[in-house]
Amino acid sequence: MASLLRCILGPRLYRVNSHGTIKGHDYQSNAMEKHSDNIIKLISFCWSFGYYTSPIIIGILYRRGYFSLDGALSLGKFGGMVLIALCGAFYVRGLGRAYSPEYGVFISLLDEISRNGQGENRKELQFYDFDFSAWPVDYEWNESGSQPLWRNQSSGSQRSRGAVEWLGGLPCQLLSYLAIHSFGCRIVYPGSTALLNAAISSQLVLGRMKLIEKDHGKRSKVRTKDGNSIDTMFVDRRLKTAFPNGQKLVITSEGNAGFYEIGCMETPLKAGYSVLGWNHPGFGGSTGSPFPETEGNAIAAVMQYAVDELGFAYDDISLFAWSIGGFATSWAAMNYPQISFVIVDATFDDLIPLAIAKMPPSLSNFVSSTIRTYMNMKIADNLSNYKGPLRIVRRTKDEIIITSELPDVAYNRGNDLLIKILQSRYPKLLDDEVTKVLRQFLSISDQLSMLSMYSAFEVDDSACLRVLKEYAEKHSTKFPMLIGDDMNHARKVQLALYLSTKYMTDFDSTHCTPLPASYFLPPWNLDDEMK
Repeated sequence: MASLLRCILGPRLYRVNSHGTIKGHDYQSNAMEKHSDNIIKLISFCWSFGYYTSPIIIGILYRRGYFSLDGALSLGKFGGMVLIALCGAFYVRGLGRAYSPEYGVFISLLDEISRNGQGENRKELQFYDFDFSAWPVDYEWNESGSQPLWRNQSSGSQRSRGAVEWLGGLPCQLLSYLAIHSFGCRIVYPGSTALLNAAISSQLVLGRMKLIEKDHGKRSKVRTKDGNSIDTMFVDRRLKTAFPNGQKLVITSEGNAGFYEIGCMETPLKAGYSVLGWNHPGFGGSTGSPFPETEGNAIAAVMQYAVDELGFAYDDISLFAWSIGGFATSWAAMNYPQISFVIVDATFDDLIPLAIAKMPPSLSNFVSSTIRTYMNMKIADNLSNYKGPLRIVRRTKDEIIITSELPDVAYNRGNDLLIKILQSRYPKLLDDEVTKVLRQFLSISDQLSMLSMYSAFEVDDSACLRVLKEYAEKHSTKFPMLIGDDMNHARKVQLALYLSTKYMTDFDSTHCTPLPASYFLPPWNLDDEMK
């Protein structure tokens, strides 16, 4: 009976990875398990679909009289039938699993690990791909472990207001809360929806199979400070002479519909680094919702795991982000300034301009207030607090992080990210007039025209570097560098254009094309030029 109960309550088994003499293969369920599991999946899908369309469904039920006593009784009967069908499906699925020798071996192993904790057989868990909710915790955030040097980035702060003003704005605040916690967060992070996770579940299994069987990756569950479980994958190349960059770890952060299984981990892997990927809260096997605070707690736990459990030093860790993953990466960069370098790909400066551009103008104030309160993602501000080597990769045909209707590099928010970074690092150099010229330079869509403008302003790379080195020798390379206070406009423009080419790399592509490994290069660093 206990064995049957374990099978009934046990997780779905997706795949048995290759190990020893066993060849990797998808788990083949018998007819009892397969058909009953399909019923459970169908009911789960209907529940998720009903949740996301609940305002529409409630309206339909109201018009058809289901809010009356008789209607409520009918709905209750229907719900009872669904519940009976669900319980029956779970029982039949458990019977089917009990007759499967392969599932029996798996569930016995999982049960033994759950009872005994860490042990030699813990490694055998990597042989199986199953529902991550049943995966035991491998590492848990602890206050005595490595900590951020300083923590910030809460949601947008509200200025103090009087009681009358507060009460007057209460309906709007309630509407903002309901909007962001129902559909708003899922619009920003569609990868957190159950429907999308279910739709691409087979691709995620294949992605994990590749990372584990080909790259010898290690899957782990990391528990965050706020109790969420983060699904991680670590590919260790420290002992492999074929990968000279293997001693360095790259922690990747995915986009708003990206998963480590099929996301940007591939780029640093092809570049030969050890790589640690993780899924946002609510993505794949990770729990929670991807609000700024949970994102910060997630990347903090991943960083602590990399240092305390995997054994990497901070200066051997680099951060790589794609798209909205730049938020978590920027949070980690400003809190862990000892890291080696940061590369952000197809990343923007602030979420608000992008959100306003996608919404009706009449809702701009509401959208701005809601995002600033609950989804305050000022990536540029975070990266301005990071003083280490930084590279920004801009997609010249990006159709996502733009504020225009059609792809136009002039409206790419990566431009604003670069300008804000340079303004924070070289405040005396980028005055209003210089910034205007720099923005004009960044608005050019083809490399030939950019080179033409570069030449028109007589930018000499070696001369610009010499000026920077002379300043650094007299002062330092630390930011902010106050260079430019005694320069004329032409020299400021030359230095600004030169620095823009050092901080930003253009990739002639749309938003979702995987970044080639050839673009994954350590950022330019004046300290290296001084050696």
